[in-house]
Amino acid sequence: MMPSEPHPLRILLAEDDEEMRSLLTLTLVRAGFAVVALEDGYELADYVSLTRVCGGPLSPPDLILSDIQMPGRTGLEVLAQTQAAGLACPVILLSSFADEETREEARRLGVRAFLDKPVDLEVLRDTVREAAGAPGASLR
Repeated sequence: MMPSEPHPLRILLAEDDEEMRSLLTLTLVRAGFAVVALEDGYELADYVSLTRVCGGPLSPPDLILSDIQMPGRTGLEVLAQTQAAGLACPVILLSSFADEETREEARRLGVRAFLDKPVDLEVLRDTVREAAGAPGASLR
């Protein structure tokens, strides 16, 4: 039996702002990650429900990177759904205007990191590598 080829870390990226989603996707792809870019909380929730963990055909992600405030479902709502479904992967949340109550809820739900927008792209890459346990991770 041949050992399986390593695959790039698969990231689910949910961001409702099209320009921000494109910038984050490009940044992460250039850093060597495979990115599935989703437009909102509904798409993220749908993708999670279609993973093998939930009985669907899709491979589960290695990491979820999500905006908090999105049309449909928030990043926190989808995080709660992933936990209830048994999908165990690191989650990084992004926000432009999160209050302390939102940050506390994110911590309670086990968010690996919380980044404020505008996001420093180097910090984003390092945070993703660290959260996913990727080689070359830089601790900050």
